[in-house]
Amino acid sequence: MTPMELFGLKGKVAVVTGATGRLGQVMASALAGAGATTWLVGRDQGRLDALASRLDGDCVPARCDVTSDEDVAALGARLREDGGRVDVLVHNAHVGRGGSLRTATPGDYLEAADLAFAAFQRLLGATRDLLVTAAADSSPSVVVVASMYGLVSPKPQLYASPEAGNPPYYGAVKAGLVQLTRYAAVELGPAGVRVNCVTPGPFPGEGGDPELLARLAQQTPLGRVGDPAEIATTLLYLASPRSSFTTGANVVVDGGWTAW
Repeated sequence: MTPMELFGLKGKVAVVTGATGRLGQVMASALAGAGATTWLVGRDQGRLDALASRLDGDCVPARCDVTSDEDVAALGARLREDGGRVDVLVHNAHVGRGGSLRTATPGDYLEAADLAFAAFQRLLGATRDLLVTAAADSSPSVVVVASMYGLVSPKPQLYASPEAGNPPYYGAVKAGLVQLTRYAAVELGPAGVRVNCVTPGPFPGEGGDPELLARLAQQTPLGRVGDPAEIATTLLYLASPRSSFTTGANVVVDGGWTAW
């Protein structure tokens, strides 16, 4: 069978939050390339429009602040009016900056929790009926994006300064998302909706500090950092009906970083 026959999503509707982020773009591209009508969700309409113009496939740029009850409710209403179903929901929005315990503030933790936990609750509240509708003839999938830093702590010596590494509130909420995935999988399973988590390891992207990239690569048994395509294929597996008996799982894609 061809990859499209195995993991094709033609006729499906996918929603990706944090779509203009580094990994968000990769995941949105994979879903659109597999044939799904892919809703690109983020705060900046201009960036969303630009991303939609670059991607192959049917993409809908949809400005939505996932920390806003009104915005998320409006997104749900648009989805309901457009097709009345959601087959894939990817919760990827997060706080993307460095920091340490010394520089973190209580407000940082609240902001991170809002983007991780409260946003998940809003999104699920706005799309639960659309996911259940899709379950009548498909195997709808919610994919939560965590991080290896939800499983282990960053090694400060890898970074130029403590403030250059991932901040503690980032790792704390990513750890919580792994457990939230289990709760959601148990609750939504009887309705035919699957919920899984993907935990990326070092995916620093292009144009980074070569010395930092080398240090990160040394932390994996495979001796390298990840290629974005390696997240895309994992997402397609979890999004497609090929993983129809997989729910409540945390798929770690980290080159073995957390194995030693």
